[in-house]
Amino acid sequence: MKQAAVGFRVHSGWAAMVAVGLEKGAPSVLARERVHLVATFTYAFRQPYHTAKKMAPVEGREFISGVRGEARRLAQGAIRRLQGEMPEQGYELVRCGLLLASGRPLPALEKVLASHALIHTADGELFREAILHASARCGLGEFTIKDKELLDVAGRRFRVKPADVLRRVTELGRPLGARWSQDEKFATLAAWLALHGVSKRLQKASAGAE
Repeated sequence: MKQAAVGFRVHSGWAAMVAVGLEKGAPSVLARERVHLVATFTYAFRQPYHTAKKMAPVEGREFISGVRGEARRLAQGAIRRLQGEMPEQGYELVRCGLLLASGRPLPALEKVLASHALIHTADGELFREAILHASARCGLGEFTIKDKELLDVAGRRFRVKPADVLRRVTELGRPLGARWSQDEKFATLAAWLALHGVSKRLQKASAGAE
């Protein structure tokens, strides 16, 4: 069975999810979806640290913990569904590619809630962490890359100009119709890069066995 990877580009409360496979080294989009990472899709839950700032400390901490747990469950459910669908197309989902922000590690909750900038960062990090947690629970290998570095790294990896990489990913989405935004394009590229490393290792192992 051929191998596939899923890529994610995360926003507050949701993520663009795209599954990618390789056919003779060329990528193809196997599935795409916008995954909700909160059951109640409102500002309060999509921006949990903003909401917690308005609460008493204990209540705020519990609220954030609840949103985190829910996000992990919803992310895991989405990946499990995808794992179940891939064999119908002759693929096994083996890797997860995730776009990261460029921020540094977050301090303690009290310091986060005291800084508006850190609150914004923390909201995004909560949902990215949920994807990584779910990916590990589903047995997928992990590949992460900073959003701002994606095109340059892909260009070096595939030995083409970054603009050509983006053009290629844009073309991949044309048969799928509307709503092929930068979120889907970047999620696709993250999955492609995640799978590219696996493909290279398999080629080396095959050559060594000959």
